[in-house]
Amino acid sequence: MTLDLNLRVIRANAEVSGPSALFIHGFASSGELNWERSRWLKYFTDAGRNVLLVDLPGHGNDPRRNVGSWAPSQIRQALAAIVMELDEGPVDVIGYSLGSRLAWEFAAFNPDLVEHLVMGGPGAADPLAAFELAQAKANVATGEPINDDYTATIMKIAAAEPSNELAALFDLIEAIKTEPYDPAAKVPSAPTLLAAGDQDDLATTMPRLRRLLKDAGTPNEVLWLAGRNHANAVTSREFKEKALAFMES
Repeated sequence: MTLDLNLRVIRANAEVSGPSALFIHGFASSGELNWERSRWLKYFTDAGRNVLLVDLPGHGNDPRRNVGSWAPSQIRQALAAIVMELDEGPVDVIGYSLGSRLAWEFAAFNPDLVEHLVMGGPGAADPLAAFELAQAKANVATGEPINDDYTATIMKIAAAEPSNELAALFDLIEAIKTEPYDPAAKVPSAPTLLAAGDQDDLATTMPRLRRLLKDAGTPNEVLWLAGRNHANAVTSREFKEKALAFMES
C-alpha cells in the first residue's frame, strides 16, 4: 500500500517559470514549520514556481494518517507516486535535515523524476541512527533522564513544538532505523546543491557527500552559510536565492 502523505499543491503567483518544487521537511517539523514559516513557499511561488508540500509520516496535523510501513523506501515510493499522479515530473527537490536524506535517496532511485536536487543541513551519516529510542521512550513514560547528548538534543527540539506527537515521531524513528542511510549505495545524477550553516554540527560530514557526487560525475555546488547553525540555516535569504538560481542554471 502506498503511503498517503499529506500533500498541499500551491500554485505560482506569477507566470510559471520552471518545474514544480517538491519540498521535504526535517524531523520533528512539518511542511508548514519548515518551509512556510521560513517563507520559502512565498519566495518560490512569487518566482513562478508551483510547490508540492508534503508532511512526512508522524508529522503535521494528522500524524497517523498513514498505515503500514514508514520506512524510507516506502516514503520515496509515495513521493514518486505524487509526482507521477500529478504529472509534475521532473521536479526540483528541496530537502532539509532528515528531508535531505530522503531527497538524496528519492533522486537517486528516481532519476527521471528529478531535475535538480537541493539539500539543506545534510550529512553523510544517518541523521537518526544514533538516536537512543529506548531512553527517549523511558523519559516520556517515567521521566527517566536521557544520558545520551544527541538524543537529548533531538528530544528538546521535538518537544519544543506543541503540535508534535512524540509517540508518532518514535514510530517513524523505529521505521527509519530498519533501513540505515548509506549515501554511497546509490548516488543522485541530478545536479545537486549542498547547503549548510558553517556552525552546523550535523553537517560536518557534508564534504563526503560532495566527494560521492564528484566521483559519480554529478554536477554539484556547495554553499556554506556564515554564522548559521542547523536550526536557523533554513531561514537564510542567501540560501533561498542560491537555491532558486541553482535550479535556473
